[in-house]
Amino acid sequence: MKNHYIYQDNLESERLTTRFLVPEDAGAWIEFCEDTEAVAYLPKFGLDRAEEKALYWINRQLGRYQDQRYGLQAFIHKETGKLIGQCGLLLQEVDGQMELEVGYHVLPKYWGQGYAPEAARLFIDYVFDHKLAPSIISIIDFRNTKSQRVAEKNGLVREQQTRWADRDVYVYRLMK
Repeated sequence: MKNHYIYQDNLESERLTTRFLVPEDAGAWIEFCEDTEAVAYLPKFGLDRAEEKALYWINRQLGRYQDQRYGLQAFIHKETGKLIGQCGLLLQEVDGQMELEVGYHVLPKYWGQGYAPEAARLFIDYVFDHKLAPSIISIIDFRNTKSQRVAEKNGLVREQQTRWADRDVYVYRLMK
C-alpha cells in the first residue's frame, strides 16, 4: 500500500456521484439503521435506537476522514439528488495485515437495482488508478449472500474465511 494518503470525493458513474458524508446525513441514515435485514450482519456498537446508530455510523466515517483512514462516502443518484447509500474505502487490519477494503451499504428501498456494484466499482477503479494498493478486499459476513454477489460482480474472489470483529467472515480480493 502507498505510504501517502490520497482520497477524494465527487467520483462519478453513469447514475451516481459520491461526496464525503456530513453530520446532517445521520437523519437520512436512520432508515437504514431501522431495517433489521440491512443491519443483520453489522456490529451493534452497543447501541439500541436507530437514531443513535445512524449518528454513531456517520461520526465514525467523519473520524476516519480526519485520521486519514479513508471512510465511507455518500453516493447520490445524479438525476434525483437522493442519497442511495454509502460506499468507500476503509483501512482494515485482517489477520495482522493492513488491507484496503471497499465497503458498501444501500438503503433497502434501492436494493436490487445494481447500485452497490456500480458504487463499489468507482472505488475499486480509484484504488488501482491511483496505485493505492496492489489489491482490494471486501470483508463480508459469511451469511451475507447479497454482499457476496456484489463482490463477485466486480471480480472479487473469495480468498479465505476468518474471524474478524468477533464475526465469521469471508475475505474477497481483487488483484490489480
